[in-house]
Amino acid sequence: MRKLDEVLSYNQAFVEQKEYEKYLTTKIPEKRLVIVTCMDTRLTELLPKALNLRNGDAKIIKNAGAIITAPFGNIMRSVLVALYELKGDEVMIIGHHDCGMTGIDPKVVVSHMVERGVEPQTIRTLHHSGLDFNRWLTGFENVTKSVENSVDIVRKHPLLPPGTPVHGLTIHPETGALELVTDGYAYLEKISHESEY
Repeated sequence: MRKLDEVLSYNQAFVEQKEYEKYLTTKIPEKRLVIVTCMDTRLTELLPKALNLRNGDAKIIKNAGAIITAPFGNIMRSVLVALYELKGDEVMIIGHHDCGMTGIDPKVVVSHMVERGVEPQTIRTLHHSGLDFNRWLTGFENVTKSVENSVDIVRKHPLLPPGTPVHGLTIHPETGALELVTDGYAYLEKISHESEY
């Protein structure tokens, strides 16, 4: 059976048997959390369980590496929409150890594109049109530093609601153990004291 057919067949039974009823909730996150994390398959069920999140508790935004690189890109737009329109009031950036974005080489990724059928001329055209593959496809060497960089982009964003705590954490992809990288409450307290002087 093809993957799509398998999914559609399962879905039909899921709906007919009303399995969805145990997941009913609203679009407003109950715990008012906005989480940016990695799309790693190991985190699909582990991360919510490790954070004690149920369906409806948080807005979870996923991408490769939990990396925010552009202050006005899609990820940051999603964070802002979740904060302003969906009543989120805290942000967590959660990277993980053994991430596929660790040490990723943009040249290798481009070579894989060509191996899978993208024409080299297409790559050259995009490159000459201004796409910097090295910047666009770059991962990171250190997950802690990557989380710090992403947190920094969110904290310094001119449209972030003032007083929004932005936390940085890492999660172990096997055990779910969390490590605090940066505490958003402590950061807000620090800048509050600095502004008094």
